[in-house]
Amino acid sequence: MTSLEIHQIPVLDDNYVYLAHDPATAACAVVDPAVTGPVMEALSRRGWSLTHILNTHHHGDHVGGNMTLKEATGCTIVGPRADAARIPGIDVQVGDGDTCDLGSQTARVFDVPGHTRGHIAYWFEGSDALFCGDTLFALGCGRMFEGTPRQFWTSLAKLRHLPDRTRVYCAHEYTNANADFAVSVDPGNARLRARAEEVLKLRENGKPTVPSTLGEEKATNPFLRADAPDFQQAIGMAGDDPVSVFAETRRRKDNF
Repeated sequence: MTSLEIHQIPVLDDNYVYLAHDPATAACAVVDPAVTGPVMEALSRRGWSLTHILNTHHHGDHVGGNMTLKEATGCTIVGPRADAARIPGIDVQVGDGDTCDLGSQTARVFDVPGHTRGHIAYWFEGSDALFCGDTLFALGCGRMFEGTPRQFWTSLAKLRHLPDRTRVYCAHEYTNANADFAVSVDPGNARLRARAEEVLKLRENGKPTVPSTLGEEKATNPFLRADAPDFQQAIGMAGDDPVSVFAETRRRKDNF
């Protein structure tokens, strides 16, 4: 099967919007369109026609372009069933265990609450692509606005089970700041320190650090390592419940 063609569009200060195009059928989705103009320009440059919007959650910097794009293209808006009332123009509601077809490609949907109560993620297994919104970032995770530590840790653990080769298409370029924090709480992680240096070089050269791979995140992202004995020891919580370790890590990041 041919993989999705994925194009990254930087918008606003640090958002990433994605076009996902199925070359076999010409179906094309935009993931979390914060704004309209750059999306329409990118579609025009590539000769792609928008058929779907895939929303991960309700925040304005993820759904801000929904209605104008729908009016311009007639596309179908897919979003979280658990938060449908806050997704502008939603046509198709999906939740944990559902699938979402994009032409010949199929995504598995995961409920991943924590950042918001109705957050979802889309995993296109055939393309090794995970669109996870603000649940999982490169070297970080989203702020816990509407969920609980247990919900958030369960969500991250769910994504952590996906294959290491999975590319993590998160929605923000926060990696350099995330790396600074990660090194502060996990200073003995040699792989993390090497990655932090790579991230700094990329940003100094104006290059994106996203996507990363899930294998990289499992080894270096502190929010995926709350049950790792070496990380628990580093943070001074050896043997503690991973939910408590995650909550403390999130608290420290909020105040970093």
